[in-house]
Amino acid sequence: MTLTIQQAIDTIISSVPGAPFPDTVDTVKAGDTSQELTGIVVTFLATCEVIEQAIRLGANFIITHEPTFYNHRDETVWLRGHPLYAAKRQLLEEKNLVIWRFHDYLHSLPPDSTLMGLIRELQWEPHEAAENAFICSIKPMTLREVGQWVKGQLGLQTVRIVGDLSSTCQRIALLPGAPPSEWQMGSLLDADALIAGEINEWETSEYVRDANQMGLKKGLIVIGHAASEEPGMRLIVLWLEERLPRIPIHFVPTGSPVQYL
Repeated sequence: MTLTIQQAIDTIISSVPGAPFPDTVDTVKAGDTSQELTGIVVTFLATCEVIEQAIRLGANFIITHEPTFYNHRDETVWLRGHPLYAAKRQLLEEKNLVIWRFHDYLHSLPPDSTLMGLIRELQWEPHEAAENAFICSIKPMTLREVGQWVKGQLGLQTVRIVGDLSSTCQRIALLPGAPPSEWQMGSLLDADALIAGEINEWETSEYVRDANQMGLKKGLIVIGHAASEEPGMRLIVLWLEERLPRIPIHFVPTGSPVQYL
């Protein structure tokens, strides 16, 4: 029995509580969804490298967590005249590839795969209370040791840390991605340190700096957006395989484009 890409998308959406949503960024960004599905690539970002990897794998459907065209809603009017946009579009059209975003629906799955994937990679346990699942209790470690552990477990070149490196941490908040800064700062009311994907540098980092100046020992570890959510995209493959059996599904990492000197 064959399956079209649109049928696969419909199957995914039907498994999300409260779906379909009236206003969502989870829409088709490129391609004809009526074609037969040959394989799926799951990724954090549909970069040109990921697209080329999908072609090599024989997959014609890319499920991406973040935008394909460099802004949250994948608006492209402003990209007209950009040779990069034309080249990326041409590559997708020539190879009959479909890109669909799985962001709002994924974050609505209980529990959030991006959070659970990060917790699993760090080999920690979520809080027993579902509403506090983003809080992990760990054996006492210094902020420096927590940073080193995170680097090692996620295979990162570097992390950014704010706070007293010698302070003791036992309750860690994890907020992958780029949630509002109010959430990030609010999580520190019940945690010694926060591991965040991405921050605005005049907000949460300054809150932590002031907290330490006033004797309130708090720590912040910034690991990067991709590093914080790629474990969750790898984990969601298992969920997809349950709903789309006999379809080849591959996780393709994106990584960060940033180099450090």
